[in-house]
Amino acid sequence: MGKPVLLHSLLLSGLLLLAVLDVSLVNADDPYRFYTWTVTYGTISPLGAPQQVILINGQFPGPQLDVVTNDNLVLNLINKLDVPFLLTWNGIKQRKNSWQDGVLGTNCPIPPGSNYTYNFQPKDQIGSFNYFPSTGFHRAAGGYGAINVYQRPRIPIPYATPDGDFTLLVGDWYKTDHKALQASLDSGNSLPLPDGVLINGHTQATFSGDQGNSPCHYSKTYKFRVSNVGLKNTLNFRIQGHTMKLIEVEGSHVVQNMYDSLDVHVGQSVNVLVTLNQAPKDYYIVASTRFTPKMLVASGVLHYTNSQTPVSGPLPAEPSYQLDGSMEQARTYRWNLTANAARPNPQGSFHYGTITTTKTIILSNSAPLINGKQRYAVNGVSYVNADTPLKLADYFNIPGVFSTSSLQTVPSGGAATVATSAIPTSLHDFIEVVFQNDENTMQSWHLDGYDFWVVGFGSGQWAPAKRSTYNLVDALTRHTTQVYPNSWTAILVSLDNQGMWNMRSAIWERQYLGQQFYLRVWSPVQSLANEYFIPTNALLCGKAVGKSH
Repeated sequence: MGKPVLLHSLLLSGLLLLAVLDVSLVNADDPYRFYTWTVTYGTISPLGAPQQVILINGQFPGPQLDVVTNDNLVLNLINKLDVPFLLTWNGIKQRKNSWQDGVLGTNCPIPPGSNYTYNFQPKDQIGSFNYFPSTGFHRAAGGYGAINVYQRPRIPIPYATPDGDFTLLVGDWYKTDHKALQASLDSGNSLPLPDGVLINGHTQATFSGDQGNSPCHYSKTYKFRVSNVGLKNTLNFRIQGHTMKLIEVEGSHVVQNMYDSLDVHVGQSVNVLVTLNQAPKDYYIVASTRFTPKMLVASGVLHYTNSQTPVSGPLPAEPSYQLDGSMEQARTYRWNLTANAARPNPQGSFHYGTITTTKTIILSNSAPLINGKQRYAVNGVSYVNADTPLKLADYFNIPGVFSTSSLQTVPSGGAATVATSAIPTSLHDFIEVVFQNDENTMQSWHLDGYDFWVVGFGSGQWAPAKRSTYNLVDALTRHTTQVYPNSWTAILVSLDNQGMWNMRSAIWERQYLGQQFYLRVWSPVQSLANEYFIPTNALLCGKAVGKSH
């Protein structure tokens, strides 16, 4: 009886070897890129006053990652701060790999004086993304940078190759030290209006472009990648004397409409083309806060290389439209169904509007006082971090770390509570999520691990009848959506990425004080087809210490 068993084992071993070889062959054309980043404190003066910031390899903002779709990124992060630290990769889907997401629900933070090596791919993605610290209130100290994912050479893009490519990380900024801001939040205060706005870490920046001087008067065109990496406020982006052609939003090619200015909400990214077709001089680039009692402004310069004339005149005025006009602008963002995505198939080949939803989740944000302190909540539940990441607790079957019953999928009355919440879902569910904002403030919501179709905006209360207003044909996909004051936003999500995924407010004081939770996307079939194994270098903390992996 021993020989058949041995033969069977040899056959299985051979098949496994073939499978490994097959995977290696499939990934042979996906190059590896290796990085070593060291995180330290440094003192700089972004708004004129010296303050402590977070540097990566001595840089503020941090190094720019310029990569190609499906590149394998191996990034060794060395933490030389005096506190634990993590980076998250905003908008990178981490296909089957929430182990690398870099938030406290999936990863143990890197202890001071230690390191962790991230291994991940921007799998089947293109576009403008960014990274930033997810621990504590580190995001208010910097530590952020750009991730620009370029298409493979054989994948065409729906516009002529630009003559240049500029990355603009714009965001509001506080002069106050991030530790003092965190202490203020911990004591129960909300944050005031920030002190200013930065463009790539400065209040001013210059971007130079060649106008072109061919006999046919060809004017050169440049891509501007604009990401709102701020903490609190929507920003409006505009360039004096120039219009902008919107071409991409967070990895989605869009219908190429022209705009004088664009509202970019916290956590969002847009790509525009700007043609240098004006008189040869210098022009203002402006990023200013929107819907705030006092407008904060950062101004840069678009410099024509043949210019002899510096910028002049007043800064271009902010748009005259307010909230209703901003919502109307958002409705003009449409998916380009004829363009290729990261793969050579049209973006609209997946007909999201014809799929029956399996679940509706209605999420209402609020700002309750809990034990006399300011908190922020979703459906009456304010999230608190556990000592053990939810992902590790799920993997090792550790009870008592998180709850799948504390957060209901519809708003309910009663006093606000605190919990470590996860909403249970199943792999391949197709869900509808409605963000209901009954506050008089702009909200911004992000989901890790996915992009989603933003199918509807509206004022007042959402009701099932509002589905008749949804765009079920060419709504774009993105990872972060705004929710206007006293309004609602509806999204559709195809849950095709198993894991534990953070859904959070992109407005960081709200995230820090509880406006977040996790989606547990689960399948009873545990296999590499659905999710990668736990990394061999995974850090263990809390109740996971001592577990074997």
